[in-house]
Amino acid sequence: MLDKLQAIEDKYVELENLISDPAVMANMGEWQKHTKAHSKLSGLVDKFREYKAVRQGTDDARDLLKEKLDEDFRAMAEAELAELREKGAALEEELRILLLPRDPNDDKNVIIEIRGGAGGDEAALFAGDLFRMYTRYAENQGWKTEVLDANPTDLGGFKEVVFVVEGDGAYSRLKYESGVHRVQRVPATEASGRIHTSTVTVAVLPEAEEVDVDINPGELRIDTYCASGAGGQHVNKTESAVRITHLPTGVVVQCQDEKSQLKNRDKAMRVLRAKLLELAEESQRAEVAEARKSQVGTGDRSERIRTYNFPQGRVTDHRIGLTLHKLDFILNGDLDEMIQALTTADQSERLKQVE
Repeated sequence: MLDKLQAIEDKYVELENLISDPAVMANMGEWQKHTKAHSKLSGLVDKFREYKAVRQGTDDARDLLKEKLDEDFRAMAEAELAELREKGAALEEELRILLLPRDPNDDKNVIIEIRGGAGGDEAALFAGDLFRMYTRYAENQGWKTEVLDANPTDLGGFKEVVFVVEGDGAYSRLKYESGVHRVQRVPATEASGRIHTSTVTVAVLPEAEEVDVDINPGELRIDTYCASGAGGQHVNKTESAVRITHLPTGVVVQCQDEKSQLKNRDKAMRVLRAKLLELAEESQRAEVAEARKSQVGTGDRSERIRTYNFPQGRVTDHRIGLTLHKLDFILNGDLDEMIQALTTADQSERLKQVE
């Protein structure tokens, strides 16, 4: 591990020299490429340098204890050595995590699909609650959200809603949200006060660039139709809604959120690219499925991952056995504690695979 870290630090120093070289600075494209690579390594290199300083301090304290010392000074040196050893072990664990292979999609924007499952109107209402939860979380992170397609209900929920979250590291934070979310509460439409259980399915897809997915226009069937739902006169009179079918895979996407057919087509293509990228990556993941069984991963959308229990004010993530009694805060977008716990659990499992 130390040899690998030293090689990374050497590369970091090399990049540091390059981005300060006037000849490189004259070529903006090359300079930006080196600057980006330098920035990506800075956190790891800073941690490695801190680790080396702690190791040097540990060696110095150990050498000091070999000398003849009075009782008080020896006690101080022993206490310092114990503290440095503890700090060194913690830094070593952090470095192991930082050396884990990064998910190539972590820096991508995400497309989130939320669909009401079992529970009818109540499931649609909770789909609306989750949509607000994620958009508020995105707002707290300084990210931008945009609805790509929505099928709202009269009661204020959604049969389905598809939206994009744009921001640095959006996929790295939201990728663990894929799966079935279960809600237990008394629906607003329930007169007898009985608790109902409903489900909502969430899918989180990394947004694909055009270079990530090669789509042959000749393999697409594009249909237009009149949009349905709220939206004004154009809903019934203009064929602005777009449905695109990718013939080789049978993947179908649609968008009716905009009044412009062209804008709806562009949005539908964003979703289609994300779904085709997901299909390609699913086939790759199948090859290492056994290695991922014990990991948190990005979740199977058919897996029940979380329960939101309103009577007890708790949220439980079943993958890691974490229960937080802060339902209201979580539904208002305070997801950091849950997401960090999932990230830590996934990192721990991945460390086991490489040890």
